[in-house]
Amino acid sequence: MGRKAKEANSLSRFFPVEINGWRVEGRDESYDPQSIFDYIDGAGEVYRAYNFERLVARRYRKDGEPDLIADFFDMGTASDAFGVFTHDLEGETVEIGQGAVYKGGLLSFWKDRYFVSLYAEAETATSKQALLGLGKEIDSAIPARGKKPVLLSYVPDSFDLKTIRYFHSHLILNYHFFVSVENILHLGPDTEAALASSGDKPDIVRLLIIRYPDAPSAVLALRSFAKAYMPDAGEPELVQTEDKNWTAVKNKGDYLAIIFNARSPDQARKILASVGEKIVD
Repeated sequence: MGRKAKEANSLSRFFPVEINGWRVEGRDESYDPQSIFDYIDGAGEVYRAYNFERLVARRYRKDGEPDLIADFFDMGTASDAFGVFTHDLEGETVEIGQGAVYKGGLLSFWKDRYFVSLYAEAETATSKQALLGLGKEIDSAIPARGKKPVLLSYVPDSFDLKTIRYFHSHLILNYHFFVSVENILHLGPDTEAALASSGDKPDIVRLLIIRYPDAPSAVLALRSFAKAYMPDAGEPELVQTEDKNWTAVKNKGDYLAIIFNARSPDQARKILASVGEKIVD
């Protein structure tokens, strides 16, 4: 058995053979970061942005019912499994894994270093029941639990941790909150970032915390961001934007914390001070 086959087989062990009368159809398929586009077209870039290592896909079939498809991703780390889960948090929260949502025939959850996407080709009452049962079976088969990124512990309590996004890429940042076409914050595989929100539309305040490989990299990113995003700052690292809200940025060691859409300079300073107190150099 080749290396790829062994890796696929190691992930397939988490799947049940049957669930509520749906049985395995055909052989499991395996993909890596190079071949994922043979299976998933545009969305493949999202998983690559989270450094996934291996995907195994399995199809279940039952006469008279829609097929169920199970996609099981080995993300390499628990942080990236959590991160790719946060990319799409729309749906009903369910108690599966370490976090799960269900919407319109799609169930996704994360546990340990794994992200799981289960969907029915058509949503019925029985297919939903089967998907939830399948999710619970896979959840039970994964023995360990993973730790969420340390970065989340620096987010003040006033922000909703249930809607936090964790990522590495500026493309993922722009998907959730557009900052710039260019990568002015120098995000990449060696950085990690968390985007949190507080309040309701149109008054949502956003907090972005980024960890860089070292302090000099953080300083360079600060200079790049300040030059591109806040060239008209009336005072260092604080500027009022065209919508009359405020943007502010603070550097501490190898971290940057940025507030967008603050109602006032005092609110921006207070939030950044709270983040700074939490960050351990």
